Amino acid sequence: MYPTVTRRSALRVTDNSRVVAVLRARDASAYSPVIESLVVGGVKLIELTLTTAGVVEHLPKLRRAFGQDAEIGVGTVVDPGSASAVLDSGAQFLVTPTVNLDVVATGVERGVPVVSGGLTPTELLAGWSAGAAAVKVFPASSVGPGYIPQLRGPFPQMEFLPSGGIGLDDAPAWVAAGATAVSIGSPLLRDAFDGGSLTQLTERCRRVTAVVTEAYAARSSSGPR
Repeated sequence: MYPTVTRRSALRVTDNSRVVAVLRARDASAYSPVIESLVVGGVKLIELTLTTAGVVEHLPKLRRAFGQDAEIGVGTVVDPGSASAVLDSGAQFLVTPTVNLDVVATGVERGVPVVSGGLTPTELLAGWSAGAAAVKVFPASSVGPGYIPQLRGPFPQMEFLPSGGIGLDDAPAWVAAGATAVSIGSPLLRDAFDGGSLTQLTERCRRVTAVVTEAYAARSSSGPR
């Protein structure tokens, strides 16, 4: 049986900031101009991925550059040693692809929000009960937005963050279904790390932020989630 956990921290999600950009690049040195374009477009929750080379080394610089405008966390965290390393470098939240209670405990102990990955009700409850600030429904495309209302019945207090295979046009449906926010990777970033237009990236950010904000407003006006 899991202990009762007081959630001391949460993702800095606001009514007009419900999109998490998941960034994967060959090297973290490429992150800065892309993050700037994301922030200008209204996407202010940034998940760097630990599979990108140089994340730990570049994170302090990115925090100094964008810390006033964005919340920068690290995803693909699969062990407590990596969790401690990125927290020491300034990560503002952690994201796991699977249930890893040691990683959740590391974040909880340091007062930093953790998004615990899982797909089944058992996996999601394990992360939530251990103190996760939200649970990452992954891979979200394998279940669809209708999965959230089904989970909401037995888990009314749980915060859901779907990730994996969500396109820009799919995002509003997830928020309308009850997701706290949505994580989007390549459908949003596209070729931004390979010389693609950063202006077009900013426009995509503005578009998806607008439709997600509209979906959340409509959900809120219809009553309790």
